[in-house]
Amino acid sequence: MTEPVEPPASPGRAGAAGIDPRGPRAAAGITALLLAVTILLWTSTAALVLLAVVAASFAVGAVGGAQRTWQAWVYRVVILPRIGPTDEREDPAPPRFAQLVGFVITAAGVVLGLVGVLEAVPIAAALALAAAVLNAAFGLCLGCEMYLLLRRLRAGSAAAH
Repeated sequence: MTEPVEPPASPGRAGAAGIDPRGPRAAAGITALLLAVTILLWTSTAALVLLAVVAASFAVGAVGGAQRTWQAWVYRVVILPRIGPTDEREDPAPPRFAQLVGFVITAAGVVLGLVGVLEAVPIAAALALAAAVLNAAFGLCLGCEMYLLLRRLRAGSAAAH
């Protein structure tokens, strides 16, 4: 019996070669826009619902990888055909961890909003917005940097034992 062969990585999709790093940056830009609208809606029910949509998207990214979110789909279908493919690839694990961090922050805002602490909605949105803007505008993924730092700490801890 032969082993299944993994298809070659296509732009914006994870594979042995990694993912197109422009995808998570574009997704961060889309997410930043949604988070900015959430902040403008302040402590309304609409803000809570929009933050829940963002949190759900982060959950999809944390479970399936950043390349599985609807924002990544927008990148692949709308943006990528206009800018063309790239040979540049990155490990999908750090962006996936960043999705988890985004989920934790936005889900906390949603849960607190649902129990009546509506002030937590724009606060959680603002925290996530800061990270999304840094990623979209400057390519600085805070969650990715956290992932790399945790790996270094784990490796250093394992080497010490």
